[in-house]
Parts: sequence; C-alpha cells; structure tokens
Amino acid sequence: MSAARDLAGVARSVAERAERGEDVDVMVSTGRSTIVRVHGGEVESFTSAESFAIGIRVISDHRQGFAAAGSIDPDVIAETLAEARDNVRFGERDDCFGLAEPDGVAAVEHDHWDDALVSMSADEKIERARALEARALAADPRVTGVRTATWSDVSGETAYATSRGLAVSERGASCSVGLQVLAHDGTEPQTGAAGDAARRSADLDDARIVDRAVERATRLFGATKPSSCRTTIVLEPRLAMTLLGIFAGMVDGESVLKGRSPFADRSGETVASPLLTLLDDPTDRRSIAASSFDGEGLACRPNPLLGGGVLGPFLQNSYTARRTATRSTASALRSARSLPGVGAQVLIVQPGTTPVDELIAGLDDGVFVTSLQGLHSGVNSVSGDFSVGADGLMIAGGSIGRPVREFTLASTIQRMLAQVLAVGDDLEWLPSGDASPTLAIGDVALSGS
Repeated sequence: MSAARDLAGVARSVAERAERGEDVDVMVSTGRSTIVRVHGGEVESFTSAESFAIGIRVISDHRQGFAAAGSIDPDVIAETLAEARDNVRFGERDDCFGLAEPDGVAAVEHDHWDDALVSMSADEKIERARALEARALAADPRVTGVRTATWSDVSGETAYATSRGLAVSERGASCSVGLQVLAHDGTEPQTGAAGDAARRSADLDDARIVDRAVERATRLFGATKPSSCRTTIVLEPRLAMTLLGIFAGMVDGESVLKGRSPFADRSGETVASPLLTLLDDPTDRRSIAASSFDGEGLACRPNPLLGGGVLGPFLQNSYTARRTATRSTASALRSARSLPGVGAQVLIVQPGTTPVDELIAGLDDGVFVTSLQGLHSGVNSVSGDFSVGADGLMIAGGSIGRPVREFTLASTIQRMLAQVLAVGDDLEWLPSGDASPTLAIGDVALSGS
C-alpha cells in the first residue's frame, strides 16, 4: 500500500501520540499535478509534480504550537511533532484555543475521483492543448495568434485526525484548460482569455472556451473613453462573483473580530437588495470545489450569507466561534501547511427568472462591464469603498452598443449590494467552483472623459 493510500492511517497514528494534557490534530495531504503549455503547435513547457505535506497542531494549557513538513517519512513526522510541542512554549495563552467540537451534522459524502483522468497519458494531455490552440486559430480571421494554450490537472487526498478520535478523509481529481488569444483588426491589437474546469476531461467545453476567448479579444476594437455619469452596470457571472467574493470576505468571524468589516453587528439586518440570495454551500455536488468536511473535520453545510437581502450569521471556525460566543459554521479553511483560517468555500447566488437579453432590453442606458482592474488596491475591506478601473460596452435603448475603455467605476460594496436591480436566470458554474448569474446594479459612478 502506498503512503498516499494510507494517509488516514498516518493521521490517526500521529494524533494517537498525544500526551497527557494535550490535544493534537493532524492534517496530511498528497497531490499530483500536471501543467502543459503549448505554443505554435509545440510543447512550450511540461511540468509534472508530486507533493506530500503534514501539519501538526498541539494545544496544551491554552497555548498552541504548530509545525509542518513536506514529507511523511516516519523520522520527519517525529521531528515535526517534537517541533510543534516545542512551539507550544512560545505561544500566547488564549482560552479560545481548542479542537472543534463535533456537532452531529451528517456529512454529505463526495468522491470526486476519476480513474480515467488520473491515468490519462502525457500524450493525451499535450494533444488536448494542441487541439485547443488549433481550434482558436481557425475560429476568426482576426485572430493572429495564440499566446498560450494550457492543460492542467490535479489529483490528491487529504486526511485529518484528532487525539479525541475524529478521523475524516477525502480525495478528488480535476482538470482545466485555458486559452489566451491575440487579435488584430488592422488598427490595434487586443487579447482575450477564457478557461474551464471540470472533474472529468470529457466535461470540458473547448468550443465555449474558444468562443469566449475570441469574443473577449475582439469586442473592444475601436473602444473610446466614455463620458462621466451615474449609470447602471451589468456584470456577467464571473465579474458578479468577483464582487460577491469581496463581500464574502467581509462577513467571516475573523474579519469581524479584527475590525475589518463594514458589516459587523449587522447580522439579521437587510443589507442588500431583496433580489439577492447568496449561500456558501460546499455540499452542492455541482461545484468542482464541493467538500464533505471543513479544515477542522466538521461536516460542511449550507450557510446563508444573504437571504433575500438579509445578512445571515457570520462564518465561523471553532476559534472565532468561541471568541464570539457562537457556534462553528464548519467554515475552517486549512491546508496541511497552515493553521485553520475561516472563510467561504463555495459561493452560490440564487438565479432570478429574467433572461439576460430581457434584462439588458429593460435598460435605457448602462454599461455591460467586460473587465475590472485594480481590485486589490481599489477596494477597502474596512469601509467598503469601491473604485476600480474597467472596460465594457455601452448600453443604450436596451441594446448593447459601442465599446468603451479606461474608465473608473466607484461606489461602495454596501451601496452596490443594495442597488441590485435585476438578477439573471443564467446561473454559471465558474472554474473556481462558485456559481453566479448576471447582475444589474444601479447608481454607480462612472468616471471617464
């Protein structure tokens, strides 16, 4: 039996070494990955890697120590456990340190393993990337080249165990393809990118990837800078999720405790449009990121972040729950190399009933946003201020029209959530595992010429 197949046994054996007065938890993982990049029909790079990791946390006398290593060799494990114990001496005392308490929630089992994907040959992976590149080059006469066409896959297993007898494990495999094309209309060059991810290679939609990459490379030809105004913006699913992902990062227990959320003390209040319902639901089998357990071994469950615009309970791991006198929402995020954090795992927006064409047809004016830039520097997670660069297509009289670029969109996260005017029926599962439909948001300041 390989070490990868006995991860659960490794995790349990380490957890069972807890000494009197100690709590110990152990996460062990292994992973294999491949990345193929093709350019000009030739392999530009082929990377294949295998990794192991173990992380051990020891809690004693309300202090915790942690250590991690990149091997599960018995001698390395012994050294890592000794190091974690030694680090306890240097830890600060905190009465909220501790293992997660089992809460009786039944796990939704997922086994996202695919033998066909795991056994896929290198030649097959290379050919898939080559075919994607060839398809893109033939898709539109304005496509002058493909900057990169990629195939990637990953498979792995994770096991978690505690000295109190909790032991869980999961395994999974997934693959993805990506494409970036170059296009020219005779006056200016443009680029466009698209990608897809799935549990099985047969579920990757190469045709859609090519269509989207080409569309994104060609739709801004002749773009000009728009005039400044206040307007409605339309965000396609990937950009809508970008906005909602920022919001989700503001409603976890750690952000609230550290004073980094404008939504602190607003749980149970209406903070968004009644059209907006957002879940963190890693139990949804449709998601490529679906999981049975969080990073502390608790069964994942749906957590409502927004229900008809009303803010739900904040996401918690066991530590933040103790600090706030609440209960864990099984939202611990952790790798074998890190201590548990807290956050959303799979974000899903409930779709509306309005087709996107009708949504746009109902707007006298607006902007169909095609890209957002400067999100890291343009969003203040403490105040919610939002000011980012963007490109897009103007909407006039219910129709999409001329392309525009190099303008700024400004508002606040709070105002944008409250000003959601319409939610499309086009729920799309994104390569991240999240899902969103198109959103229309009113009263956004556009700064252009």
